[in-house]
Amino acid sequence: MRKVEVITNIRSKPSKIISAFTDPDMLREWWNVERTLIDTRPGGLYALAWNISPKGFGFVSTGIIKTYHPDSTLIVDNFLYLNPEKSFLGPMTLAIKAQPTASLTELYLCQDGYQDGGDWDWYYEAVKEAWPATVQTLKDYLEAKPKIE
Repeated sequence: MRKVEVITNIRSKPSKIISAFTDPDMLREWWNVERTLIDTRPGGLYALAWNISPKGFGFVSTGIIKTYHPDSTLIVDNFLYLNPEKSFLGPMTLAIKAQPTASLTELYLCQDGYQDGGDWDWYYEAVKEAWPATVQTLKDYLEAKPKIE
């Protein structure tokens, strides 16, 4: 199966990077997530929604948290993408790992489990472009924030 991987170095603590994917306020600020339901316990729900209107949700990404270490790792299994104009796409895995280096933190993000054909091909091509841009947005956001230790 196909996967999308992004690796970048960010001037931020690993815990802050993981928080950017779990804290509702941070998700709203950097990724424009409009609603969240995140229970960081293993087995907890991870749900994000965008483009909410009176007609419903524009799209939703959701899954079950497999691994959560606030200083290093977030792994979401049974990750699904829901869009009213497409088939339900999943299950996939979303892995986010933040490891300190000498002066930065290396962020590794991997979404895998993409199948072939139909809406899967559209989704894979979209995500292959979107994740690098999204990670750059996160990097810009975290590096612009005042450092509070």
